[in-house]
Formats: sequence, structure tokens, C-alpha cells
Amino acid sequence: MSEVITNKISLHRGRKIERIRKLRGWTQTDLATKLNISKQAVSKLEQAENISDEKLTEVAHALGVTFEGLRDFTEEKVLYNTNNFYENCGVSASNIAANVENIHNPLKETIEMFERQLEAARTDLLELVKQNITKK
Repeated sequence: MSEVITNKISLHRGRKIERIRKLRGWTQTDLATKLNISKQAVSKLEQAENISDEKLTEVAHALGVTFEGLRDFTEEKVLYNTNNFYENCGVSASNIAANVENIHNPLKETIEMFERQLEAARTDLLELVKQNITKK
């Protein structure tokens, strides 16, 4: 099952844009400025599963990568290239691998989102209870 999820994620062009943007250390606003669009448009772009080749070429240029590099991007390729690049330099890429792994963890992000929503619901409930006690 995880192979199916991995394959679906690897085909998701918007996620690839997001990952490369984050690897560059850019915010959505930074990319929006380069593309001359709004931050909201970048957000929608990063959520889009299918993006035309023309638009992908434009985004690739803004990110400073090739169309093929963006289209074929995977974390595995980044790790492989990073390990091979640093292998002859005597630098360990283990910390780089850990950082790439943390770039996009959908499960962690989902849990954090639900925890924030749960905390907000608790706060709202406490406020309602306080209001009901005060009315009595």
C-alpha cells in the first residue's frame, strides 16, 4: 500500500514544486514574486496534481532548475546525488538526508493540524461553559 502512496506522491507535480521550493529555503511569497503571481496562486499550484508542461517550465525556470529536473524530481534522486557529491569530499550527508526527510511528512503535518483544531475546539468549549456558568 505504501508503494501505491509513494508512486501517487511522486507523480504529484505540485508537491514537487513545494519540495524544491523548500529545499531552496524559499517561502511561497518568494516563489510568487519570481513568478509574478500571488502567494495564494502558489499555494493552489502546489496543491495541483496535474500542471501543464508550459506552466511547469515557467516554474522550473523560477526555481532555477530544468523542466526535466522538476518533472522527474524525487527525494531519492536528491539523496543519491547528494551522497555521491559529498562522498569524495569527506562530508557526511546523513544530516542532509534527515533534513530532506523532514521537508514533507504528510502524516506529521496532518497530526499537527488535528492537534491545533482539537485545541481550538477545547478553547471554544471552555469559553461556552464559562458563558453558561456566568448566565446562571
